[in-house]
Amino acid sequence: MLLAKQFIPLLIAAAINVNAQVDLGTALSFGVLGSSTVTNTGPTTIEGDVGVSPGTAITGFPPGIVTDGTTHAGDAVAAQAQSDALTAYNQAAGQSAGVDLTDQDLGDLRLTPGVYTFASSAQLTGSLTLDAQGNTDSFWIFQIDSTLTTATDSSVILVNGASSCNVFWQVGSSATLGSGTAFSGNILALESITLVSESTVDVVVLFVESIVFFIFHNHIVNYDIIIVFFFHASIIFL
Repeated sequence: MLLAKQFIPLLIAAAINVNAQVDLGTALSFGVLGSSTVTNTGPTTIEGDVGVSPGTAITGFPPGIVTDGTTHAGDAVAAQAQSDALTAYNQAAGQSAGVDLTDQDLGDLRLTPGVYTFASSAQLTGSLTLDAQGNTDSFWIFQIDSTLTTATDSSVILVNGASSCNVFWQVGSSATLGSGTAFSGNILALESITLVSESTVDVVVLFVESIVFFIFHNHIVNYDIIIVFFFHASIIFL
């Protein structure tokens, strides 16, 4: 009889606990928040507020659709959200360094709560599992000095009580989610974010001092699951 082998992701337990929650403030209500412009080129669906500040340009809606939210183009609401997003970014960046994953692909890893650092870029190819081990208050913070990139059809899987609300990706430059990526967590990036066709982000996408681009067919949901902040950056949906 031929028996199939069951693949078990490599478990990595962080030695350092996250001591402070990252507070998103008024940015929490946004599906997308940019600094310069928000640009969409396809049938993207955004559930939550869409805003830009100090810029005022929001284009591509339609064909993009905004549901359960309001558009804020350069108004006081967007300005306050930008300020709160910057505070959240600094809170995430200010956490004490934890497990160093520099040069290691996140694919096929199973990570317990804590702080994980990358001295350069971070890559996700395949599936990353975040295991709360029964503690629903667990937090993950990923401190990435440069870029965050996911390969086609990659995913972030939450198990044993893990919540997307408690996952934060602090990115020093740009984030690119490959086609078909199913992503979880709050992305706080300094420069840009690109969502390639059929990527899903069940969260809020907030971009500070940036441009947001949605290209082709994407779905972003503000269910307190994923929040993306961009500072000095562009946001692209492909």
